Amino acid sequence: MKKTNKKKKTHVPFRMNMLFFVVFLLFSALIFRLGIVQIVQGEDYQRKIERTEDVTVNTSVPRGKIYDRDGQIVVDNVPQNAITYTRSSSPDTEEMMETAEKLAGLIEKETDQVTERDMKDFWIGKHEEKAKAKITEAEWAAYENDELTEDKIYDLQLERITEKDLSELTDAELEVLAIYREFTAGYAQTPQIVKNENVTDVEYAVVSENLSSLPGVNTTTDWERSYAYDNTLKTVLGNISSSKEGLPKEMVDYYLARDYSRNDRVGKSYLEYQYEDILRGQKTKVKNITDKSGNVLDSETITEGRRGKDLVLTIDMDLQTAVEQIIEEELRKAKSGYHPFLDRAFVTMMDPNTGEILAMAGKKYEVVDGRGKIFDFALGNMTTSYAMGSAVKGATILTGYMTGVNKPGELILDEPLKFAGTNPKSSWFNRGGAMSISDTYALMRSSNVYMFKTAMEIGGTRYVKNGGLKINDEAFPTMRNYFSQFGLGVKTGIDLPNEQAGYKGYVDQPGKILDFAIGQFDTYTPLQLAQYVSTIANGGYRMQPHIVKEIREPVSETNTIGPVAEEIEPTVLNTLPLEPGWIEQVQEGFRLVAQASQGTASSYFKDAPYKMAAKTGTAEGVYDGPLKEKNKNEMTWNVTLVGYAPYDNPEVAMAVVVPWAYEDSSSSIPINHYIGRRAMDKYFELKEEKLKKKSAEAVIDQEIVTKTNETEPEAEATESENE
Repeated sequence: MKKTNKKKKTHVPFRMNMLFFVVFLLFSALIFRLGIVQIVQGEDYQRKIERTEDVTVNTSVPRGKIYDRDGQIVVDNVPQNAITYTRSSSPDTEEMMETAEKLAGLIEKETDQVTERDMKDFWIGKHEEKAKAKITEAEWAAYENDELTEDKIYDLQLERITEKDLSELTDAELEVLAIYREFTAGYAQTPQIVKNENVTDVEYAVVSENLSSLPGVNTTTDWERSYAYDNTLKTVLGNISSSKEGLPKEMVDYYLARDYSRNDRVGKSYLEYQYEDILRGQKTKVKNITDKSGNVLDSETITEGRRGKDLVLTIDMDLQTAVEQIIEEELRKAKSGYHPFLDRAFVTMMDPNTGEILAMAGKKYEVVDGRGKIFDFALGNMTTSYAMGSAVKGATILTGYMTGVNKPGELILDEPLKFAGTNPKSSWFNRGGAMSISDTYALMRSSNVYMFKTAMEIGGTRYVKNGGLKINDEAFPTMRNYFSQFGLGVKTGIDLPNEQAGYKGYVDQPGKILDFAIGQFDTYTPLQLAQYVSTIANGGYRMQPHIVKEIREPVSETNTIGPVAEEIEPTVLNTLPLEPGWIEQVQEGFRLVAQASQGTASSYFKDAPYKMAAKTGTAEGVYDGPLKEKNKNEMTWNVTLVGYAPYDNPEVAMAVVVPWAYEDSSSSIPINHYIGRRAMDKYFELKEEKLKKKSAEAVIDQEIVTKTNETEPEAEATESENE
């Protein structure tokens, strides 16, 4: 059988040829296009590359708002029309001056910021020939021979410009100078405010219409801080730098490393400074397309900005304003008598269970142009310190317990103490006799002797009539250590900068321990006093005071607070090492002070509906106020009051401090009690009003829900019928 080989036909070579042909065409098209780009259009593209470059800059956004604990606005941002100038990286002085002259014809610009040096520089530029004539021929010859530098020639011209020369500058020229001055004050590629105050709608519109002939100039919206309560709490809120000031000189490097621009406004003090990272916001990122000279050709927003997060304070502004009014009224009333050194008063109110500051009020009296004026001094609650007197005796009693020298309920003989070579020391209510008293009685009547003997026991000695007073070296460190656990003599930890710790007296005599025990040696701030009484009120927990309650996300709607971003939780700084019943004993003593007939504050609080617990204080000392130089040896009295209510379930603690209230016992005034009673009354009055308001709102809400539920079945039936 014969085999036959049949050759199969294949299409592979044809397909391969077609593929090669297509690739050839594509490569030919690509080479052709590259040729056009490089040869025909190459020079055009090269010019564009050389002509433009991209520069990304940041523009500021409004800061976060500040609310009180009830959602009332405290610090807001007011929008302002603004005119800005962005200087190129290679500025053309002549072009800038021409632009300033054009802009001066469109807006009104104040000239009060123009300095004499600015005017001289401007005069030289406007009067070149006259400026040259200020230099002698000999000086010009020295300049030509390199014996005088160009800078020296310029300095000589500046020196020789007279007031008459400067008077030649017209008001219109000064306005141009004021604008030009703003142009040169900015940084390259960064918008600089030329005018943002009182920019009229007409000015804004006219400048906007002429932007094409004003290189570098732009119109935008700026903002300014506004304070709903005027100067109330202003010293605590702090302030921010102005758009002209920008970053504080001493912190420029710090802020630049954190993506700030040099002309950004930042918090300079207290709350605005402490919460700068929260309030600053996210800046808008803008890409500027510039030519080779740095002139802006076009702008494109890369990232939209977002204003800073909002702060909700622990402060109740209704209470704050009321307490400030109370202090002002009582200060003025007291100043109507002869009290030359009395010039300030402080009140701090806080929640003893959380550390939230409810009110921190302070006022200062000053004579201005022959008239007495009162200014906000809320900051003094944490930046000034004073001897607080017997208000601290609760700490002395508890220190006696914690060191083991006393026991709750233990009786001690109250008697005048006579040490060798000294005058007798006694309690105000017992000048000559002797009586056994308990710790609660000692607090109620404010016994000095009980505290003296407690301090002596801590110092390792007991009283011997006409004997000496020997105190061991550990007495002061021990007592100060325990006092610090109440917050006395140490910083409270409040969320504000520049808090003062107080002054520790110099120990050079053993008898100083007796003064310390009754609050007449070391000095404390009003805020420390509030933390101390809160520690007693809540059962022995030293709470960190704070003025910010929450951080909220910003929202665009007006009169609306955004969702909570962060809530500030209560912080316990330390817990007193107490045995059961110890703190209750001191709390009972404080209750007796305000409620028992013999209590030192009972005549002011026993009829109060909220059942107060308190401790009064009076500290005698040498005047140490602003008039010290003229009154070096004057004796004055500080009066204080601490307390909380209700005594069986504390919700508010208070410290009242009035330094240098009077000069001698015959002129004593209970201004601390007046302020304290009125402040506590106001707290519970406002609480009642707010509860009634919430109850009324709840009723209205319920009525709305009820009406809605009643109409829903009809709506459903109608929908069913329609279907």
